[in-house]
Amino acid sequence: MRQKNAQKGPQMPKRLTAEQLATASIAVALLVLAAKALAWWLTGSIALFSDAMESLVNIGGAIIAWFAVRYANRPADAGHPFGHHKAEYFSAVVEGIMIIVAALLILQEAVSALVAPTPLVWNTAGLWVNAAAMVINLFWARVLIARGAALKSPALAAGGRHLMSDVWTSAGVLVGLILAMGTGWPLLDPILALLVAVNILREGYLVVASSVGGLMDQAAPQNERDEIAAIIHRTAQGALQVHGLKTRRAGQAVFVEFHMVVAGDMTVRASHAICDRIEEAIRASLSTAQVTIHVEPEHKLEDSGIQLGQ
Repeated sequence: MRQKNAQKGPQMPKRLTAEQLATASIAVALLVLAAKALAWWLTGSIALFSDAMESLVNIGGAIIAWFAVRYANRPADAGHPFGHHKAEYFSAVVEGIMIIVAALLILQEAVSALVAPTPLVWNTAGLWVNAAAMVINLFWARVLIARGAALKSPALAAGGRHLMSDVWTSAGVLVGLILAMGTGWPLLDPILALLVAVNILREGYLVVASSVGGLMDQAAPQNERDEIAAIIHRTAQGALQVHGLKTRRAGQAVFVEFHMVVAGDMTVRASHAICDRIEEAIRASLSTAQVTIHVEPEHKLEDSGIQLGQ
């Protein structure tokens, strides 16, 4: 049994690291919360209150993600020989639960406002402030989604998806508030808050569901599995067959293991050279790959597997 690890990620000196992005997310969340709270104070809108509440959740999620990213980046140790990568999945689950709690609080406020609606205060400044906060969230959501995917960071990706949901919520709230203030029908405000809460509940569920897969050792995405199989087929010259290919994602790391069948009279040196060639090719494509290869003699050939020519 042989195992080789590749802990280093892609070298991007001009790009923010996952930890730096998580730190910046806290600052962005504080700025957006301040803007949305001001917009709520200026207008008295329950819908804007719900929008501000979601931003409060964003701060908690950003702080949790910061700790998770730092912990996940720790190198493997005696107590955690496969690394700490799964910490980011726990962060995403906690953020999903926080999103759901915020949605329930918004539902409570919206129902109260439906029972006793209050007139809205037309305040152009409040609407502009909330629109500015929405633009900031849109920019940062796109950054987190793109870099979270590039860095294979569940915590950053979950934060980005949450912010993008916040953007659509804010856009709907702004349009609805303009209609409510223009028509003088205050019930539109709590109705919008109810719709916001339902959208937030949905987002919380999606964040939790996507993270549970990682905690349950879900296989790497299909495109990565296909790529790994193609690399093995291309670089395993000298072996007879590869079978039992398994993969799993754990945050930024991908774990790959399989059995490689070689001729019974092949030397250890020769089989070792094939393993090195395969591992280096996989790591060239997936820089965080940790590869384990079990070498077997030819009587272990199976009907299924990747058949190789000598």
